[in-house]
Amino acid sequence: MLTKRIIPCLDIKDGRTVKGVNFVQLRDAGDPVELAKIYSDEGADELVFLDITATVDKRKTLAELVTKVAKAINIPFTVGGGISTVEDVKLLLNAGADKISINSAAVHNPGVINEMALEFGSQCIVVAIDTRNVDGVDFVHTHGGRKPTILNTQEWAKEVCERGAGEILLTSMDHDGTKGGFANEITAEISSMLSIPVIASGGAGNMEHFKDVFTFGKADAALAASIFHFKEIPIPELKQYLSREDISIRK
Repeated sequence: MLTKRIIPCLDIKDGRTVKGVNFVQLRDAGDPVELAKIYSDEGADELVFLDITATVDKRKTLAELVTKVAKAINIPFTVGGGISTVEDVKLLLNAGADKISINSAAVHNPGVINEMALEFGSQCIVVAIDTRNVDGVDFVHTHGGRKPTILNTQEWAKEVCERGAGEILLTSMDHDGTKGGFANEITAEISSMLSIPVIASGGAGNMEHFKDVFTFGKADAALAASIFHFKEIPIPELKQYLSREDISIRK
């Protein structure tokens, strides 16, 4: 059985880590380089760094900050925000990222997933999907959750897998920042449907939520932000708890 991964997420705005609720009401959560080093030292399995306003502001992710973070850690590191071309990916991989995450650009031009997977290998390409349930149907949202689309989430997940994505980062906008638990139903549905790993994101509030998303949600990895940033759940304690609950976890 493959081990499950615990992934802290650094949402970056203007060079600082921020955290909100349902993608709004952002508050400062600290220096990204310092936080990244703490998580690496504490035993996080990977790290995700999302420049959350890069697409909206029409600018590229801060490659300089990526380099600083990469130098401070010794775990795999995924970077997203404003990435839309093969050149963008090359820049970030050269800056120290191990993987990149695309969202809005993939929706706007799905062929870019094929291009990036062909150029760099599927293992480098994470497609982030921000989903919201509207009248019982799950729809993809872009531009940091600001723009709804008519894309069905499950169908889009299947398409990105077929186009060569190596992993999906599935964020439930309805659950984001609520600390009420992950969106286990849609996570399980997509995980069962696809041959690639699914990272669950949005809603972590206690240790049991992680157990639930790995069992009921069938997630391969669980991502969280504020509960780690504000020291509500220390990563070593979370891993010990999951181990006791018979969840296969990296020590």
